[in-house]
Amino acid sequence: MSNQKRTQEKTPVKKPIVALVGRPNVGKSTLFNRIVGQRKAIIEDLAGTTRDRLYGDADWGGRDFVVVDTGGLDFDLASATSAGKAADREAERKTTAGYTAGVASRLFLKEIRQQAEIAMAEAEVIVFLVDVDAGVTGPDEDVADMLRRTHKPVILAVNKADNPRRRNEAIEFYALGVGDPIPISALHGTGTGDLLDAIIEALPPAPEEDEEDDSIKIAIVGRPNVGKSSLLNRLLGEERVIVSNVPGTTRDAIDTRIEYEGLELVLIDTAGIRRRGKIEPGVEKYSFLRSLKSINRADVCLLLIDAQTMVTAQDAHIAGYILEEGKSAVVIVNKWDLVEKDTYTINEYTDEVRAGLKFLDYMPVLFISAKTGQRAPKVLPLALQVQEERLRRIPTGELNRLVHEAVAENPPKGGQRHRLKFFYVTQARTDPPTFVFFVNNADLVHFSYQRYLENRIRQKYGFLGTPIRMVFRNRSEK
Repeated sequence: MSNQKRTQEKTPVKKPIVALVGRPNVGKSTLFNRIVGQRKAIIEDLAGTTRDRLYGDADWGGRDFVVVDTGGLDFDLASATSAGKAADREAERKTTAGYTAGVASRLFLKEIRQQAEIAMAEAEVIVFLVDVDAGVTGPDEDVADMLRRTHKPVILAVNKADNPRRRNEAIEFYALGVGDPIPISALHGTGTGDLLDAIIEALPPAPEEDEEDDSIKIAIVGRPNVGKSSLLNRLLGEERVIVSNVPGTTRDAIDTRIEYEGLELVLIDTAGIRRRGKIEPGVEKYSFLRSLKSINRADVCLLLIDAQTMVTAQDAHIAGYILEEGKSAVVIVNKWDLVEKDTYTINEYTDEVRAGLKFLDYMPVLFISAKTGQRAPKVLPLALQVQEERLRRIPTGELNRLVHEAVAENPPKGGQRHRLKFFYVTQARTDPPTFVFFVNNADLVHFSYQRYLENRIRQKYGFLGTPIRMVFRNRSEK
């Protein structure tokens, strides 16, 4: 294992979080979709549509950040509970379903408020959205009181101000006492540029110390109760982290610095990640957000899978987050000591992992037992090998010869006038490896041919466990 020095352009830094809060049906989900640039949040003209927090990556003015859409805050819980109980007593005389519906409505009110509070606690900046048509309401004043107690930057956005008269009416929201109101229309995009400028100005400066940190960050991620803390303790050689068979024992992301073969490593043990629909209210949702942060700032992720259940939909979901963030990864199949084996078992299980994670077939698979220590000593060497592959740079001459040979052996399909032509390719950066192809018409690049070129690059240069990014540009572009 060579002590290769990190040469990537920039060490990953934690993305700051911006939370969108406000009472129900003021347009938070519409604003969320506007900021992240895609229709990701469900929009319905019905209060309470957004019950869970929804996350999306955004960038503005050269800053990357995470936007959190929250459910509408309704502080009239006491009256809702009182009315709900009365309705329950009446409904109980009629149907069990009516009783259940009454209880559920009150629980949702509490859960929505709880999730919004969690998002605000984790956020660096809070956007408080109000409705210009409704004017200043009692619930708006309640939300403003809560926000003042957070002692965090709050930006007041007055939505649905899509004409001069409504923009002038935004002045009345000064009465909330949380700063200057910014009139916007989330639906039409009016004023959202001013809002984003205010968000960027309120964000804390990007931490310079993270950019100088040369440690290799390895995040241990996976579903609850797959053995993440047990693996960390095994790698450290001591009981540093509480281990329990109760899912969700680890609530926060825990950083542990160690030196290994002359390299400084940071091992990040994270809370278990579940599918969004399976995440329980309260602390577990807070842990989920911290786990996503850990993936974001890691160099290499160790994706733990339970050998007894193998690849589940949740495992593929977590792997998708790793791929979206462009992180390198190793698939660790834990609890291998609990599986009955024969000569072919490990090959059969490897094939099953590959089938379950088809989009990550470049990841190495390692079968271990964190409890007994079986193959655990191979984890860190494999993770560091993957990190070296992540920093590999291919000489431009070799790269162009490889691409020209690949094109000659399997030319792109198309007529003489509409055939894809490759002129030049260069590796623009490492961490992750990024290749820029200059072609006659980037629109002619089919996904299948892009996959073919990626496979040819991997066949010769490996890039084990590391995603490859490929950018196609017309020759006239700079």
